[in-house]
Amino acid sequence: MNLSATAGTLLATVKSELIAYFRHLGQRVERHAYAVPESQFWEKPFAFGNSLGHLILHLTGNLNYYVGSGIAGTGYVRNRTREFTDPTRYPREQVLQHFREAIDLVVHTIEGMDEAAMLRQVTFPDKHPINTQFGLLLVCAAHLNNHIGQMAWLVQALGKHTGEPPVW
Repeated sequence: MNLSATAGTLLATVKSELIAYFRHLGQRVERHAYAVPESQFWEKPFAFGNSLGHLILHLTGNLNYYVGSGIAGTGYVRNRTREFTDPTRYPREQVLQHFREAIDLVVHTIEGMDEAAMLRQVTFPDKHPINTQFGLLLVCAAHLNNHIGQMAWLVQALGKHTGEPPVW
């Protein structure tokens, strides 16, 4: 196999794996959101923590900002503080629909990326300790996974469970 063909195969594999992982993480978020009755979706079982609803608002804002605005150029303007403090108790399905749209945006963005886009430097001001758009996608996946761990703890604290077997 020549080097060009190997690079093409690697790019296709990276894109496919990233898309599969973001979809997997999205399904896990939904599983946690539906593990509690709607009446507990905005409940904060700990004085110091968040609700499932606020965490999903946060993840939606994070993906729309870093992938949407940072990579896809959507112009999304983020209000990170409001993601955690919004007093509106939106219906769970509405919050999840916006989250699904953010996951779809990530998938669509990855699908449209070529090698140059993956390697493009991250240029917006609050970049993380990464340099490329590929690195930014990795950070976003890690961030999403981190908050899924918090959701698992919230679901348990609310006396429920997802029925999900241990992952990894």
